[in-house]
Amino acid sequence: MSNAFIDAIAERRSIYALGKNVSLSSDAITALVKEAVKHSPSSFNSQSSRVVVLFGHAHETLWDIVKSTLKKIVPAEAFGATENKLSSFAAGAGTILFFEDTTVIDELQKQFAAYADNFPIWSEHSTGIAQFAVWSALAQEKIGASLQHYNPLIDDEVKATWHLPASWKLRAQMPFGSIENPAGEKTYISDETRFKVFK
Repeated sequence: MSNAFIDAIAERRSIYALGKNVSLSSDAITALVKEAVKHSPSSFNSQSSRVVVLFGHAHETLWDIVKSTLKKIVPAEAFGATENKLSSFAAGAGTILFFEDTTVIDELQKQFAAYADNFPIWSEHSTGIAQFAVWSALAQEKIGASLQHYNPLIDDEVKATWHLPASWKLRAQMPFGSIENPAGEKTYISDETRFKVFK
């Protein structure tokens, strides 16, 4: 089966060995992220996703925040491995922070009370789609990335550091950069296990 879109999303992988030698400028990467998020669907066209793109010193500051936060809770004998992992993210060219604006969700819950319980769930769908769109768009530019989740441990310090609205709820962090070591071979479970088709 040949399909350009399927080929594109198949190229997206979790890349952990990152460098700073990316093919695009910071402005071009920012524009790419904006377009990918802008065109990602959301329930009721809520457009609840919010994004912060960090480069240079700001990018390094984020991973310093994560490192200092985890150092307080990870046992000393295990912290070496954690520190190495965080250093691999900091070695990249930047990090994308994905948020959901809870104000938007709250307003929708008031406006459509019958669906109130579902809006937080649909918000998670929205951010997941936005993350996937950005990740795939970066992969098309030969920029590696992975998806990390150090929230909610770092939420308060991240918001304070970059003066972000209290209503922004951090959902994921995506360090990105040049691909210094490609991902290994990916295995898949059988189609029979995963899919059912009825006609």
